[in-house]
Amino acid sequence: MSNLSQEQRAKEAVALNLRPPRKVLWAGTIGNTLEFYDFIVYGSIAALVFNTVFFPSFSPVAGTLMALSTFAAGFLARPVGAAFFGTLGDRIGRRQTLMLTLVIMGGSTFLVGILPTFDQIGVAAPLMLVVLRIVQGAALGGEWGGAVIFIGEHAGASQRGRATSFAQLGSPAGTLLANGVVLALVSSMSNEQFLAWGWRVPFLLSAALVVVGLYLRLRAEETPVFEQIGQEAKNHRIPLIELFRSSWRRLFLALGVTVVVFASYYIFTTVALAHLKLAGAPSSVGLYGTVIGAAVGIPIILLVGPASDRFGRKPIIVVSTILIAVLSLFFFPLLDSGSNQMAILAIALGLALWSIGYGVYGAFLTELFPPEVRYTGVSLSYQVIGAVAGLLPVVSLSLTETFASTWPVAILLIGAALISLVATIIAPETSGRKAVHASNN
Repeated sequence: MSNLSQEQRAKEAVALNLRPPRKVLWAGTIGNTLEFYDFIVYGSIAALVFNTVFFPSFSPVAGTLMALSTFAAGFLARPVGAAFFGTLGDRIGRRQTLMLTLVIMGGSTFLVGILPTFDQIGVAAPLMLVVLRIVQGAALGGEWGGAVIFIGEHAGASQRGRATSFAQLGSPAGTLLANGVVLALVSSMSNEQFLAWGWRVPFLLSAALVVVGLYLRLRAEETPVFEQIGQEAKNHRIPLIELFRSSWRRLFLALGVTVVVFASYYIFTTVALAHLKLAGAPSSVGLYGTVIGAAVGIPIILLVGPASDRFGRKPIIVVSTILIAVLSLFFFPLLDSGSNQMAILAIALGLALWSIGYGVYGAFLTELFPPEVRYTGVSLSYQVIGAVAGLLPVVSLSLTETFASTWPVAILLIGAALISLVATIIAPETSGRKAVHASNN
């Protein structure tokens, strides 16, 4: 029996079961939705159009590789953005930093939509595309971590998995929205119209998400956790230095756990889209797969979040990682089966299995780091792996071209799953199950 008084016990129970206000859930979710909308729109359009619009002098394969290289450029900027915006988030607050990342992220995406093409201004067009992509990537480096922390710090220990699962909805929601828009455009206009101006529409629509996101974040309050450590945080040493001094083991474990998140996601989406296009499949096939997979992923994430509050974060991440490794053996054979239905099934199934683990990553990483370096630690662990994964589309297509086989890519994904599996097993369980149990005694 605990020595806490009845009053203290009651306060602890309330704190453990605290649910964040709806405006906080929406404020965190909308930014992640915009993040994935931006990146999936860019990845889809890069795989389908940019080789023709910005790299017309190259062969189809070389042009696609060049287009996907611009996709990778944004990922390389993510760790820089994570370090910069992570420091701001740990020093000046979660809410103010999230306002800044949203504006920069949405603004750069909108500008891609009005960018002149190679035929209009020559080599300056792809150079400007790369610059905007780097700016976009830097802003995104501070967005995801800040969003899950913003929601997670508003929630009690017994509600954190459920609460942060709403932030994780940003991925399937953004994927669904992005590919839904692209699919609608591809299906409703000719290829000539899409190449001429249709590809710009998804980028321009991002402005609406920015406006909604800013409105919601202006209405939300700073997290209770940062309110408590706010003054101390301003006087604290540089969070990045403190992170490597006091929490470097947790940082490396977080990096390992996150490997399969990015590897599987971009192989199941961007790599699959590019692979099907080069194989001569209709553009709509891959888009249907991602739309269906994202739609299925939404209820999965909403289920695994609360489940992790009850059973723990690690078991769910382990199950997802193992299932992804198994699917990797069959993924490309299904894509190359010659059946559009099998290709759609492979992509949808991949995203569904990915959603199982992804639904609890927000809570897991938020709880893994102490509040004083949390924004920096969560952002860096997620975005450093994101930077490496940004090279996957280029590496995957290069491996396929070199070996005339997709097995090297499958082996790559299995290796990523093994790394994450080992790191997850070693990492501590972070859920508040023990604390919740204690409050009921």
